[in-house]
Amino acid sequence: MKILLPVDGSGASLDAVHHALRLIREGLAAELVLANVQEPASLYELLRAHDAEVIENLTRAAGEHSLQAAAALCAQAGVECDQVLGQGEPAHLLIDMAEDAGCGLIVMGSRGKGDTPGTRLGSVAHALLHDSRIPVTVVHPREREDT
Repeated sequence: MKILLPVDGSGASLDAVHHALRLIREGLAAELVLANVQEPASLYELLRAHDAEVIENLTRAAGEHSLQAAAALCAQAGVECDQVLGQGEPAHLLIDMAEDAGCGLIVMGSRGKGDTPGTRLGSVAHALLHDSRIPVTVVHPREREDT
């Protein structure tokens, strides 16, 4: 089974990575696909950069940066993972990524960087639960030792 892990660098997305790694450690035969979706460039960014290639490079770098901590967790656990980057509307693009990769499960944090504090379920998680034909597991934040 392949598991898509939407990762934005937030603690919640890393909790989902820990959950998937625990499933593998407990015996689930699975491959991991780390996915990051960057929103399209804003009008301000387009006006400032003047160059589509510059914007594309910045977007790719931001996506790669967002995947670093999750990829490091996988490496520490000895679990190989694929990485995919995209740009667009996150929920629908993540569904497309999961289908294209042949994933049988999506495991994600309950809310990421862009969500309003105090909400229990982020907008992307909410959309995936409603729109995905692939099963979605939402991992709620775990207690951290540093809190």
